Amino acid sequence: MIDNFPPAYFTRNGATFIGDSRELLADLPDGSVNLVITSPPFALQRQKEYGNLDQHEYIDWFLDFGRLVHQKLKDDGSFVVDFGGSYMKGVPARSLYNFRVLIRMVDELGFFLAEDFYWFNPSKLPSPIEWVNKRKMRVKDSINTVWWFSKTEWPKADVTKVLAPYSDRMKKLIEDPDKFYTPKMRPSGHDIGKGFAKDNGGAIPPNLLQISNSESNGQYLSGCKAVGIKGHPARFPAKLPEFFIRMLTEPDDLVVDIFGGSNTTGQVAEAEGRRWMTFEALPEYVAASAFRFLDKGMTPEAMRSLYDRIAAGESVSIDEYRQQTALAL
Repeated sequence: MIDNFPPAYFTRNGATFIGDSRELLADLPDGSVNLVITSPPFALQRQKEYGNLDQHEYIDWFLDFGRLVHQKLKDDGSFVVDFGGSYMKGVPARSLYNFRVLIRMVDELGFFLAEDFYWFNPSKLPSPIEWVNKRKMRVKDSINTVWWFSKTEWPKADVTKVLAPYSDRMKKLIEDPDKFYTPKMRPSGHDIGKGFAKDNGGAIPPNLLQISNSESNGQYLSGCKAVGIKGHPARFPAKLPEFFIRMLTEPDDLVVDIFGGSNTTGQVAEAEGRRWMTFEALPEYVAASAFRFLDKGMTPEAMRSLYDRIAAGESVSIDEYRQQTALAL
């Protein structure tokens, strides 16, 4: 836990805190965090209800958080950040803010770029409307850049924890290499034998992550609907933090999300047996995010009670709350 800040709610493995992430991070011991993974408000030209800054102000603002993260990470720790792309104001030309953040994080703060990832969301709506739908001058923007920063050149990582399923063709090749492949020299000069036709439990994943963001009936949204509130408008899918949590951490490692939102990161970290903390400035988002940790079948009255207690500033044990509610039922 953080000494000077009580959690808004907590579970056996983690806790969510309401407040400015810079203050909350400052209270953590240096070198104590294994992974910080987050999706900050994007530097969009149109203001969003969850808050975002002008693109020129954004980079300096984000680097304030980056400095603190660098201090709090273990030497083999990682900082994974999901950045959405953006256009320059009023013209069909792309902003470079996410690339400027990348360069300054490395040049000024001492991070290393372990690898660049690209999240392809096939369910993303066409945008921006002006250039895609109306004037039909640009294709829809379906990719987010995801920068994997590390504190040193040698972050902890194990790709075998995130292997992708083999294709049907690869499965046949593994079963009978002689039938489906003849060793030969490739045009590049590499001599490809049959050694690769080995079952390693899955294929090495690429740095293009295809993950739809189309959740419509999960526990979180069900809770929001039951209580009569809107869900967070910029949630990322559970498969995104799951990939990096599995690859970059081990059970009982500490995972932190500094822009917690609806707390997808905490939910995944809890399921994966990691310790976790999430920080979020808006109490209403924190209160609603607690729905992710409730049992299915919880009554709307019970969910409303939990929401009101957290929003009012009470520190709630989710495990005790679930037990008390079960007894009351």
